[in-house]
Amino acid sequence: MQAWRVHRNGEPGEVMTLDETDRPVPGEGQVLLSVRAANINFPDALLCRGQYQVRPPLPFTPGVEICGLTEDGRRVLATPVLPNGGLAEYVVVDEAALLPAPGALDDAEAAALHIGYQTGWFGLHRRARIQPGETLLVHAAAGGVGSAAVQLGKAAGATVIGVVGGPEKAAVARKLGCDLVVDRRTEDIVATVKEATGGRGADVVYDPVGGDAYAKSVKCIAFEGRIVVVGFAGGTVPAPALNHVLVKNYSVLGLHWGLYNTKDPAAVRACHDELTGLAAQGLVKPLVSERVPMSAAADAVQRVADGTTTGRVVVLPTGSTR
Repeated sequence: MQAWRVHRNGEPGEVMTLDETDRPVPGEGQVLLSVRAANINFPDALLCRGQYQVRPPLPFTPGVEICGLTEDGRRVLATPVLPNGGLAEYVVVDEAALLPAPGALDDAEAAALHIGYQTGWFGLHRRARIQPGETLLVHAAAGGVGSAAVQLGKAAGATVIGVVGGPEKAAVARKLGCDLVVDRRTEDIVATVKEATGGRGADVVYDPVGGDAYAKSVKCIAFEGRIVVVGFAGGTVPAPALNHVLVKNYSVLGLHWGLYNTKDPAAVRACHDELTGLAAQGLVKPLVSERVPMSAAADAVQRVADGTTTGRVVVLPTGSTR
């Protein structure tokens, strides 16, 4: 079978190679999946660079999120265990960790539903306890992680302000349902948020960017507001000023979604049921901006790393169009 593998760390476009490898053989409690769609996540780029919190042995196959087909014909979602990731024609996964693919979504959409939407749901509901009528500020609102938070925020009854970089991404954010879009390249985030909220500020901030995005967030956070720290795609890890947290009465909440898989797997399955229901109602639908063939996977991971994509880019190893 074909599988993309990383033999040395570096930029994805330079270190990912498409290799011929043996088809994996499932062990006890495992199943073999044919990969119908593999969603690209920013961690795939970090894995290539050797900058992710998990550093699999070389060589490894990236791809942390897939929609696949079991040998008995079930369409499922899975998060393959590294070093044998999902950017391959076949992958072996633990049967106990499989989730049914939502019938309302095609393969590419289903592959993009899991990690980003689970992260968004846990961040907004479990950590921030978002309430109907509150104002949600989402950074990188046109990206894969941000777009999920926008849809989930709207489904929760929040007013959503999306921050993007550039007019093309602003148009995407509006189509996603943002009530207000702020182009950080040409507009003042803090002033715009305060004006839109009558001076109150945002009740909840969803921040997968860090750096300057976090710095702006603390200047426009509401009384008893909550900032959910999801990641640092901007490359800079902020250092919160705790005296400022105290003076303004807001909370900074961390979210490492992967911990729930080991600490509270029942919550992950309950969240999947919730997301499946929202998808069936049409309240969430992953924005798949590109569906690329297996041969284009390395370039796609590189473009996600560079921040030039919108929504989700999904690799179709078997040419699936569902």
